[in-house]
Amino acid sequence: MSAAAVDLLWLPLGAGGNCVRLSGKTFEAMASLVQRRTRCDLYHSALEITAPTGFFAIESAPVTPDDPAGRGAVAGGAVGSSLVGQWRIFRYEVRCWHGGAIPDRSDAVESPLRLTEDPATAQRILDLVPSVPTPVWGRDDLHAGEMWNSNSVIAWLLVRGGLPTDPIEPPRGGRAPGWNAGLVVARRGSQGLP
Repeated sequence: MSAAAVDLLWLPLGAGGNCVRLSGKTFEAMASLVQRRTRCDLYHSALEITAPTGFFAIESAPVTPDDPAGRGAVAGGAVGSSLVGQWRIFRYEVRCWHGGAIPDRSDAVESPLRLTEDPATAQRILDLVPSVPTPVWGRDDLHAGEMWNSNSVIAWLLVRGGLPTDPIEPPRGGRAPGWNAGLVVARRGSQGLP
């Protein structure tokens, strides 16, 4: 086992819950119809990082009622609209969970993908997690050309961490909505604001 590693996971959207699976299938059905293309499987990305400071699971997910510090929540925002973001069910959080786990890891497809074993890069990404932008999830408030979501968070971290992202693609026959938003925003500079 390496002393340092950054691994990317591709998880089927909604692997952990029926509500997300159904809304994802509905979204993809409408998007494919509008874009006049074949429907694709949708994927959610997450990172597992081993660094000199330990093992960390990094993902963006809905807020749950248990202790946020206990699951490594370091940032968060509203889902759908800032007007409803005061209620937990309309909030997401960015987790950097020391010693934690990605709940749907066993469902990962064509992954984990080892992106680097460089300790400095692994630590740089960990240090960036609390500063990831947290606009409204599911909207394009940062004018990146597509909605911000969990894939945006991971793509942003990889770019700002100095890793090449051009060779990274979701599993065959799949899409990762929001990925390009993270790339665009990260390449803009300070906090990725327009």
